[in-house]
Amino acid sequence: MEQAITDRSVTRPTVDGGAAGAIWIIQAISGLLLILLLGLHMIAHHFVVEGGLRTFSDVVDYVSNPVIFALEVLFLIIVTPHAILGLRAVLLDLGPGKRTAQVIDWVLAIVGLAAIGYGIWLAIALQGL
Repeated sequence: MEQAITDRSVTRPTVDGGAAGAIWIIQAISGLLLILLLGLHMIAHHFVVEGGLRTFSDVVDYVSNPVIFALEVLFLIIVTPHAILGLRAVLLDLGPGKRTAQVIDWVLAIVGLAAIGYGIWLAIALQGL
């Protein structure tokens, strides 16, 4: 009986020190930054503004503050890669082939960059109103 237990080969997951490990670290760090930024975001939107942001003009006036503008852009820049990397992890857990995984990486990178670019453009446009 003891021999049967020791003969079993145990497969252990290996830690990839390459891209997968770096991606995990990036997502973990962005998650920690999101906790801080989400706290600042919530405080700024719900406790600093008396009566809240109820109209479009209230939002435009509020975002015209350079500190709030920087906070919102930083929030966008941190949350987008975190979300994209989370979606990537879910899609890669489905077990696609190597070529499909590469396509997923490229598509998600393009979508993430487009989302950040559009968000920054929109924030700058709101700044000018």
